[in-house]
Amino acid sequence: MRYCIDILRIIDNTLRVEGWALNSDNIHQVEIAVKNRERNIEAKVVRLKRNDVANLYLKDDDKINIGFSVVFDFVEGENYYLYIKDSKKTVKEKLNRKVVDDFNSFSKKRYKKIMDYLTIKRFFNAFDMLREKGLKEVIRKMKSVFKGLNVDYDYDEWYRITKPTDRELKRQKENYKNEFKIKPKFSIVIPIYDTERKFLKLLFSSILNQTYDNYEVCIADATDYNISKNRPRDFLSKINDERIKIKYLKENKNIAANTNEALELATGDYIILCDHDDEMTENALYEIAKVINEDEGSLFIYSDEDKIDVSNSYYFEPHFKSDFNLDLLLSMNYMCHLTAIKNTIVKELIEKDGVFEREDFNGAQDYDLFLRIINIIMKRGQVDKIKHIKKVLYHWRSHDKSTSKDAGTKEYAFVSGSKALMSFYNDNKDKFMPVEKIENGIKPGIYHTIFKKNIVEDKISIIIPNKDHIDDLDVCLNSIEKSTYKNLEVIIVENNSKEKKTFEYYDIISKKHNFDIRILYYKGGFNFSKINNFAVKNVDSEYILFLNNDVEMINETSIEEMTYYIKRKDVGAVGGLLLYRDKTIQHAGVVMGFGGMAGHTFIGLHDELTYMNRGQCVQDYNAVTAACLMTKKSVFEEIGGFDEEFGVAFNDIDLCMKIRSKGYLIVYNPYVKFFHYESKTRGLEDTKEKVDRFNIEVAKLLKKWEDKINKGDEYYNPNLTLRKSDFSLRNLNYEKIGEPFKMDDEIYRIKESL
Repeated sequence: MRYCIDILRIIDNTLRVEGWALNSDNIHQVEIAVKNRERNIEAKVVRLKRNDVANLYLKDDDKINIGFSVVFDFVEGENYYLYIKDSKKTVKEKLNRKVVDDFNSFSKKRYKKIMDYLTIKRFFNAFDMLREKGLKEVIRKMKSVFKGLNVDYDYDEWYRITKPTDRELKRQKENYKNEFKIKPKFSIVIPIYDTERKFLKLLFSSILNQTYDNYEVCIADATDYNISKNRPRDFLSKINDERIKIKYLKENKNIAANTNEALELATGDYIILCDHDDEMTENALYEIAKVINEDEGSLFIYSDEDKIDVSNSYYFEPHFKSDFNLDLLLSMNYMCHLTAIKNTIVKELIEKDGVFEREDFNGAQDYDLFLRIINIIMKRGQVDKIKHIKKVLYHWRSHDKSTSKDAGTKEYAFVSGSKALMSFYNDNKDKFMPVEKIENGIKPGIYHTIFKKNIVEDKISIIIPNKDHIDDLDVCLNSIEKSTYKNLEVIIVENNSKEKKTFEYYDIISKKHNFDIRILYYKGGFNFSKINNFAVKNVDSEYILFLNNDVEMINETSIEEMTYYIKRKDVGAVGGLLLYRDKTIQHAGVVMGFGGMAGHTFIGLHDELTYMNRGQCVQDYNAVTAACLMTKKSVFEEIGGFDEEFGVAFNDIDLCMKIRSKGYLIVYNPYVKFFHYESKTRGLEDTKEKVDRFNIEVAKLLKKWEDKINKGDEYYNPNLTLRKSDFSLRNLNYEKIGEPFKMDDEIYRIKESL
């Protein structure tokens, strides 16, 4: 039997265990039970698909769900045991507070990883190195190894380390009046309905302890006091603060209408939305005021956020967000909390629509609001006035009735969200293709927009460099044959093939497929940039799709999906989701700064397991891989094509960065899905010559785009690591928040010599 526990967490006196277990016969599910003092404990056991594991061990991963989630009531001081039983054996895992704390402790995780690393074999390797190269080299190697041991913090521990200290909060409170030239007044708008007193107390404690105090709280209480259990008025009436404004409503309409009632009390320069059972961090208003002082014209400000349990003791699931990302916003409401909206924009919105939040969009009223606000800002041409504070300023309460805990509790919200999106598209018909329908994405709250096809398709030229490897090429072409988009031509750029059968293959393929095929001959040595620049000169289509010869289209609508975005005036390139043979991610967009240069996101993960579902959302990035990249010929020529100094590596990154420098967006679309049969274990260098060439191209990239790399990728987040691609938290032992990745000194020496 194989098994692994991935998550072990206590929230609100409930213990949650997640992992996977595989019966030794690979056919039947294991039995799972929880016991305490040999008595069975009532536990909720849910079986989960774990394709990431099933693909490694099972021939048919549909036979059994090998993942599991176990939840049961936890009593402090008690010992529990998780029993996992298969046909041959039973294992027993002890569960108590100490076990859980140790499981999630960074120091314990790191210690375990180090001990796992220190095997007898590695000890002898170190002894050989000591004898051959000396103690100094052994120490250098050991430092490098331990630095490379990636151990993830549990967020609760990470947050408590990184949040503002009491000293910093005191400094903000005492100094902001001298520090800030502009002292905006904030109106915190809160609709209330029969809110539990403990949540109200926590919310108002977080507000009244703000380090910035120029604010008012505008409350619309829609509680029916004839039936109320919690009687929030009893608590609110005892708050002696003139900044608290309360309107008691005669009836509870809905959250949108109640919010509008609260807004009528607002007199501030900025409107801040807050839910009645959540919390703001004590520095929240200070950080917003700081942004406004840095740019007085700020129109819409949003922050990062996390979740907090009912007992107010555990922080989890942080959402460290992208800067303004139009296409991500059209895929989901990633902005959410905390938001501040300039009152002038609010007034303009009300003049336009007659209302602040629209009741017809109840359940997704905030999403609808944000889309309408962003729409006004975009039409003004002031997208630079949308500000993102890269700090957690909001704790979203997770309880049974909250969408933060279970999005399914408000399924109607996602119908309203689709309506809000359609309203946005209808108001921007000049920017987007007509919409056919909006579907749910990987989960509720993620939207997939299907645009209408043009009756007459523009021709798309697909450029595929090739040297022999006709088996790969044949798979690629056969998959293109299935495309729902038909007006295609394929241009194969032949680059010094040696095998006779390659040229025989070229002679027959034009008769084999229902699209035009042309063979161009490039006689020079391999240089990816030169080959593709040569091909583009022989293309008369406006739309060009660069493809590797070792890719295979999975979604037949992939090319069609790319056209939805490349035809927009603001888009310069579109890329897609590329998978390895085992269906894990090879490419899901590129982040500038990974490893000190640039790297693919979520390598080796399953697309359904990516951070905040980013792998499954259409969104903007700074770059995508040229293994599958569509662009416009006009844009390609405007930027001068591929830089031929990048012959092998980073030519696509450089191309995309040049496109971005002209103001165009780069769109990643996960519904553009291909296999990329590049080896998962293939290294970039296996000879000294290749190592030297790669290092030179790294140095060239760094020299050309150093300011951009060091500044940080606006579509990533400085709280997330640059040491690996899974969007995990920064390792505070090696990475300061926001600090660029430090590369080997050799790279910087090469850069200076260029």
